[in-house]
Amino acid sequence: MRILFLGDVVGRSGRDALTAALPELRRRLAADAVVVNVENASHGFGVSPDMVRAFLAAGADVLTLGNHSWDRKEIIGFIDGEPRLIRPLNYPPGTPGRGATVVEVAGGRKLLVINAMGRLFMEPLDDPFRAVQAELARHSLGAAGTVQAAMIDIHAEATSEKMAMAHSFDGKVSLVVGTHTHVPSADHRILPGGTAYMTDAGMCGDYDSVIGMQKGGAALRFWKKVPGEKLAPAEGPATLSGVLVRTDDATGLAQKVAPVRHGGLLAPAMPDF
Repeated sequence: MRILFLGDVVGRSGRDALTAALPELRRRLAADAVVVNVENASHGFGVSPDMVRAFLAAGADVLTLGNHSWDRKEIIGFIDGEPRLIRPLNYPPGTPGRGATVVEVAGGRKLLVINAMGRLFMEPLDDPFRAVQAELARHSLGAAGTVQAAMIDIHAEATSEKMAMAHSFDGKVSLVVGTHTHVPSADHRILPGGTAYMTDAGMCGDYDSVIGMQKGGAALRFWKKVPGEKLAPAEGPATLSGVLVRTDDATGLAQKVAPVRHGGLLAPAMPDF
């Protein structure tokens, strides 16, 4: 299975770039499944139902969220009816929505997507490690399993927590990829147990910015510790940043992993497999 994951979509620039480029990017990479983190799509804070529909129509199979899951209140009444939009599974019981979903791809194969959120320097949610462990206990991986591939979007601030998640579930999932920091890391690799890993996928947004937000107001917050202008997304050309993984259908583990960067300011990166 070929899985394309794209990092946090930020503002109009990221939205427009994603919806315009995804159909051709999916074809070019022969992706069986596309998963996108969209928690910053609406002016940098949350996502609206209309945006969700547009991303799915453009070719995304699953959309993940994070600490801005509920910034657009309309999502609270929408998320239960859209199984392809998932929020971190370690929110407390009773939170709207779901933290994992299974989608079917070509050939009847199935992909499990899990969204978890870290706790270091983040909200004090339930333990993401035990939540992921409990979810994985409901599935088996590989040709004879309930799913033929499985991935975790770990939305976290601390690189240590993302790495700990990957090593904890190495050999049990196809891919662990980090989101939230909006800067693509250069550590994509396959771990000893066969799980592909990348600390942060980066963002789909304008990199002539402070993690996707306009430079002036964002920088001023570090100069003056007083309330200033409201942060607004940068609106220049966006780079779509993420990772492509090819898995072995027999085992569900990774065979190849490579970064993806398309358009905008960053140096392009396209997998050669």
